[in-house]
Amino acid sequence: MTVQAPEAINYSNSRRILTLSFPGGSSVELSAELLRVLSPSAEVQGHGPGQEVLQTGKQGVGITDIQPVGHYAVQLSFDDGHSSGLYTWTYLAQMAGNKDALWADYLTKLAQAGESRDPDTNIVKIIG
Repeated sequence: MTVQAPEAINYSNSRRILTLSFPGGSSVELSAELLRVLSPSAEVQGHGPGQEVLQTGKQGVGITDIQPVGHYAVQLSFDDGHSSGLYTWTYLAQMAGNKDALWADYLTKLAQAGESRDPDTNIVKIIG
């Protein structure tokens, strides 16, 4: 699948939204939180199926830097220190085309794990 590169990538700090604008006038918005929790990095995705690591407490995460990688991807840096994922145009297109389902799936996994998007709830856990 060949995916056309965006002609512009803009990030809104106040909205925490990354906007990809494509030739022909179409654009798509992806939240920084969705991009962070579904980072294509091995730290998040693992090294194979079933090794994914559920990301918790990422509500309000922001993007601090966007660096081009060749003509095929960008590397995003987040304010929680994560910066190891390479977001290819194909990966971003897949995220954009499925963002509602991906978000719903993420929320379901959080609920099943008894975890939260809220970073403040991940400081202290009472077990027992």
